[in-house]
Amino acid sequence: MMLVDLANPTRFLSLTVRLLPILATATAVLLLLGLYLSASVPDDYQQGATVKIMFIHVPSAWLSMFVWAVMTTAALGTLVWRHPLADVAAKAAAPIGASFTFLALVTGSLWGRPMWGTYWEWDARLTSVMILFLMYLCLIALWRAVEDPSRAARASAVLTLVGALNLPIIKFSVDWWNTLHQPASVLRMGGPTLDRTFLIPLLVMASGFTLLFVTLHVAAMRNEILRRRVRALQMMQAHASSSDVSAALPASQPA
Repeated sequence: MMLVDLANPTRFLSLTVRLLPILATATAVLLLLGLYLSASVPDDYQQGATVKIMFIHVPSAWLSMFVWAVMTTAALGTLVWRHPLADVAAKAAAPIGASFTFLALVTGSLWGRPMWGTYWEWDARLTSVMILFLMYLCLIALWRAVEDPSRAARASAVLTLVGALNLPIIKFSVDWWNTLHQPASVLRMGGPTLDRTFLIPLLVMASGFTLLFVTLHVAAMRNEILRRRVRALQMMQAHASSSDVSAALPASQPA
């Protein structure tokens, strides 16, 4: 099946029937393996057992930005290429991205209390991630506030493209400003500086989280397509009912 064939919602739905069980199984295996490896790592000599929060926090933070990048691509598909499933992909991804961002904020706060002595500090990275979370909520609210899906898709696409400017700020905030966060230790020039004892479980968890997003995203897109079809049928039935009522009314007699 060519990728262009997936522009057809019916073909996409038929693909999800076969794909979702495979994705769900692979996600469960990777997450269980990642959790086992994460629980097996020794305590850090500085952070102690608190270091294990990293295996949830870091993948969540990565996915919070990755999901917005996916939505940015979908926004271009809506505004530029008029792809029929682009707005469906963006709408389905927003709640998932908001959940990952919220999880990153919560786990970061739990880690920050024993390490920094505070749950929250208004440094560049924390503030930019909080802005990202608020923008996710704005997108979700916008989708629900505008009843017409096409108008909501265009407005959300514009907001998504504007919000994409925040992604490099989040990524490079530790390099541009003096923040509490340490510099990048995995995705950096020269290779990771993290010891393999911690790096391997982290990469497994990141892969599991990525597959979790893909699974939830495909399922949410499927539900959104079905929801739109139900809405279209309801509108057709309502229009047909109103036409029948109008036809049944007696014609007015001339004076």
